Parts: sequence; structure tokens; C-alpha cells
Amino acid sequence: MKMTVEVDCTPAEARAFLGLPDVTDLNDRLVKEMQSRMEANMAMASPDELVKAWTAFGVGAQEQFRKLMTAAAEGAMSGGARPK
Repeated sequence: MKMTVEVDCTPAEARAFLGLPDVTDLNDRLVKEMQSRMEANMAMASPDELVKAWTAFGVGAQEQFRKLMTAAAEGAMSGGARPK
């Protein structure tokens, strides 16, 4: 015998029926914290901030970055990096 039961309720009603806690406040705080961290990280990734960070390390960091970009461009032109 096969039986199907359809329950029409909201997520809040389902949580209450199953005895699960209401975590909407916790979720709201978590989303707000994630948004603030994302905004802070996006500000650090701005071109001005990247240039400031690279120049703070001097010429050595700029040369390393140039080598990295050259290697990446050469790898893209040759069809991608291949393991040796």
C-alpha cells in the first residue's frame, strides 16, 4: 500500500511542527557580517590599494609580479601550463 500526504505550510510552521529552532536572527547577523567582510575585501582589491601594497615592498615585489604576469601570458599563448 502506498500513501501520499501533502502538507501546505510555511517554512516557519514546518520548523515549529518539527521542533526545530528559529534561526532567522542568527542568519540575519551572519549575512550582515558576511556583507561587511566582502565589502572590506573588495576595497582591498581596488587597483589603488593593490599598487600601494606592491610599492610598499619595493622593486623586488614589482619584478616578481612582472615575472608572474609574463609567465602567465606565455602559458596562455602556448596553450596552458603543462606538468613536467
